[in-house]
Amino acid sequence: MARKLPGSVKAQSDSPTQPCTKKGVVSAVVYSAEGKVADIKVGQAGEWATKPGHLVWIGLYEPDDKLLKEVQKQFCLHPLAIEDASKAHQRTKLEQYGDSLFIVARTAHLIKKRVAVDETHLFVGKGYVVTIRHGASPSYAPVRARYEALPRPLKEREEFIVYSLLDFIVDNYSPLIEIVHAEVEDIEDKVLLSPLPQAEVERLYHLRRDLLRLRNAVAPMVDVCRGLEHGEILPMRVSMQELFRDVTDHVRRMQEEIETLRQVLAFAFEANMMVGQAQQGSVTRNLASWAAILAVPTAIAGIYGMNFKYMPEIDWQYGYFAVLALMFGICTTLYFSFKRNGWL
Repeated sequence: MARKLPGSVKAQSDSPTQPCTKKGVVSAVVYSAEGKVADIKVGQAGEWATKPGHLVWIGLYEPDDKLLKEVQKQFCLHPLAIEDASKAHQRTKLEQYGDSLFIVARTAHLIKKRVAVDETHLFVGKGYVVTIRHGASPSYAPVRARYEALPRPLKEREEFIVYSLLDFIVDNYSPLIEIVHAEVEDIEDKVLLSPLPQAEVERLYHLRRDLLRLRNAVAPMVDVCRGLEHGEILPMRVSMQELFRDVTDHVRRMQEEIETLRQVLAFAFEANMMVGQAQQGSVTRNLASWAAILAVPTAIAGIYGMNFKYMPEIDWQYGYFAVLALMFGICTTLYFSFKRNGWL
């Protein structure tokens, strides 16, 4: 597995994601091998991108159609890609349109202790990278700061920005998986002790839904990273292939952990059902045993309560005590028999 470069941006589990409130252009910067050149307007991006040794990085948040058309004009982006970028709820994918790439990645974060999934769209071409965020996706300011602090050779490549963004998105999955893992372990410890209360069963169901959302966000990233790793669409140097391989391995590891947690939750759900059924069966056996014991005096009392005139035991001096002794003897025998068999 490739080693992470110094200054890697990692997600913090104790820093809640705050949605960006300003829609439109978040940043538009041109870079050279020496570093940041200037903040520019979107209308100047195409001119700067064609200058040798320069790279334009534009960050957008839920742009309107007018702004997207301006970006399309500057970089000659394909209309189908622009149409996809204007709408959220796209599937994770990697597509090539001429000499440019269009990437859709799903971001994940917590909202009120539930996993929410949003999107980031990327346009990548010679001399430019455009990122478009939809929903409460995390800000990419830490990724930009990391890029600006890189040594000179890496600033000359658009694919390093793509790697940094995908690495940041994938790293943001980790805190969520850790939180879900802790809750799964807590439920797993409780489920064998007694049937879970209604609130815990609902949380179990919500966790399964959250893991399904995470799986749908993480699993397709494998194909995206693999396509970039092998340079099937965008030719890359060996050093960049190693970095994308590291992201691919990270995604696969998370995918395996998510599948493991989903199986554990499925087992916990089944175990909770079995514990509940076992407890219900125990109560049923207990009630049935007492019903059988009480049926004996009830039956005997019913027989002698039929008020027939000629019943031999009616006139017997010790009949009452004999019947009581018979009831007690049969009930005691039944009680210890059920007790021995575990029904009481």
